[in-house]
Amino acid sequence: MRSVSEWIGKTDDTPPPSRVKDRIRDRQGNICALSGARLGSDDVVQYDHIVPLWLGGRNSESNLQAVTSESHKRKTAAEAKVRAKCNRTRKKHLGITTKPKSSLSHPRFRKLMDGTVVDRRTGEVIR
Repeated sequence: MRSVSEWIGKTDDTPPPSRVKDRIRDRQGNICALSGARLGSDDVVQYDHIVPLWLGGRNSESNLQAVTSESHKRKTAAEAKVRAKCNRTRKKHLGITTKPKSSLSHPRFRKLMDGTVVDRRTGEVIR
């Protein structure tokens, strides 16, 4: 049984206080949860959500882990790829399509290196 109650952030953006960060590092034996490297006093230590917030994870002490900044970057990049694929799949199933940003992105037109736009069918310079 815990002698101290678990810290839970008031919002998803609430950072854990230093006493909670110390407890997390103690719980892990001062070792990075992702790489297994020892966390030194000069290392940049970040606190990562084990279950990401976008997947329903909580901003709480039990869902945080101490990691090195390099390991955190790699994990975040991998999660971003998964999140982007989930969003694309969801939009596809919902029938949501994105429109071209401008008429210049239409396959009928081609933008040259000097900035001029050419109609592919007629070869006419536009603007």
